[in-house]
Amino acid sequence: MLRPLLAATLLTVSLSSAQTTPGWPAEVTKVEIPCSDGVKQAAMWFNPSAKGKKPLLVGLHTWSSHFASAGGDAVYAKWCIDQGWIFIHPDFRGPNWTPPAMGSDRAVQDVVEAVAWAKTQAEVDDSRVYLIGVSGGGHMAMQMAGRHPELWAGVSAWCGIADIAQWHRDHTKDGKPDRYAQNIEAALGHAPTADDAEARKRSPLTRLKNAASVPLDIAHGIHDGRKGSVPFTHALLAFNQVAAEADKLPVEAIQAYYASQTLPAGWAASPPDPTFGLNTPLFRRTSGNTRVTIFEGGHEIVHQAALNWLAKQRKGQPVVWEVKDFIPLAADGTSGK
Repeated sequence: MLRPLLAATLLTVSLSSAQTTPGWPAEVTKVEIPCSDGVKQAAMWFNPSAKGKKPLLVGLHTWSSHFASAGGDAVYAKWCIDQGWIFIHPDFRGPNWTPPAMGSDRAVQDVVEAVAWAKTQAEVDDSRVYLIGVSGGGHMAMQMAGRHPELWAGVSAWCGIADIAQWHRDHTKDGKPDRYAQNIEAALGHAPTADDAEARKRSPLTRLKNAASVPLDIAHGIHDGRKGSVPFTHALLAFNQVAAEADKLPVEAIQAYYASQTLPAGWAASPPDPTFGLNTPLFRRTSGNTRVTIFEGGHEIVHQAALNWLAKQRKGQPVVWEVKDFIPLAADGTSGK
C-alpha cells in the first residue's frame, strides 16, 4: 500500500532543461519525484498528448545502471511513444552497490512512489499498469511482483537474479569475489552468510509466493551463466516459488538442465512462439498466472515477446498466454502502431 505521505508530496515535478538525454528518444524527459524519505528520485518520463486513460509501462534499469541509462531500456520508451502509452523509468536508488539499492525496502518504495506519482501527472488506466526489466531489472521486477502484486496488470522479468546469496556464490571463485559479488557485499555491508536474513529480504525468492495473483512471465536465455552473468537456474527456481505444488520443477532436474543444457527426462520441449523470433523457446512451464520460458539466447531480453505479451494483459481478467497477432519490432526497437 502507498504510504499516506505520498498524497502530500507527489504533486510537484521538477523538469530538467529541454535538452535530450543521450540514448533516449527526444520525447522522453528527465523528472524528479519527491519521495517519502525526503529525497527526490530522478526518472525518465513520457506522457502522450492524447486525452483519455492510457496504459503505464514501468521500465526498470539493469544492475549497474541508473534512471538515465538507456541502452535496451530505450526500446521500452520507443514502444510507448509508438503505442501511445505512458512511460516511467525510475532510479530506485541507482546501481546495486549501495545499501539503499539492490531490492531494499527503500528501493521497493521508490518504485511504488513512481507509480503513484505517474498517476498524479497522467491519465493512467489502472487496469493496464505494466512492469518490465532485464538482469538487475529482472531481479527488481520479480521483487516488485512479490512485494506489491496489487499494482500490476502484468510483470515481465528477464534473466533476473532470484537469490542474492546464491548469486554471490555464483560470482565467488576460490574464495575471491568478483565485481558482482563485491557489489552484493557493498550493498549488504557484508558477505552473505548461510541463511542471511538481509540477503533473503532482498531476494525475490522470499516473496514470490505472494505473486500468484498477478500475470508473471519469467524468461531466461539458456546460455546465461556461461555467456552472461546470471545462470538460468534463477528463473526456474523463481518459478517454483509461485507455481502450484504439482507444477514445481525438481531442483535436481533444474541443476542437471543447467549442467547439460539438455532437457531432463519428462520435460517437454516448448511449443513454437513466433514473438520470440530467432530466440526460440526451448522449455516452457505454466502454472496459474505464472510462466517460465528458457529460450535460445544469453543474458538478454526479447523486447518483441515481452512488450506484446504485456499489451494483452488486463488487471482482473484471465491471463493471456498465446499472442497470435503481435506488433513486430524493428532492430532499433521501433514498432508499428
